[in-house]
Amino acid sequence: MNIYVGNLSFDMTEDDLKKEFEEFGEVEKVSIIKDKFSGVSRGFGFVEMPNKEDGEKAIEALNGKELKGREIKVNEARPRSDRPRGRGGRGGGGFGGGRRY
Repeated sequence: MNIYVGNLSFDMTEDDLKKEFEEFGEVEKVSIIKDKFSGVSRGFGFVEMPNKEDGEKAIEALNGKELKGREIKVNEARPRSDRPRGRGGRGGGGFGGGRRY
């Protein structure tokens, strides 16, 4: 079961988070998402637990719990929705688009 954990303190480590979830069962993987340029935590992460029942117990017990001064949000992670490729915008190219003389 993949579990989303939000509103994490920026001081929270993956080991800290793992210890909290291990009280409810086996933890396969913990990852706190970090900014790719600065390496600073983005305030959320994911915990993978192989047993769904253990994961559900952890969600129920830890959602709203205060850790390192912040009330964490814990729920089952939803798969990323398919997003359109590309960067959006208006497209374009070629000449023009500005003032005409």
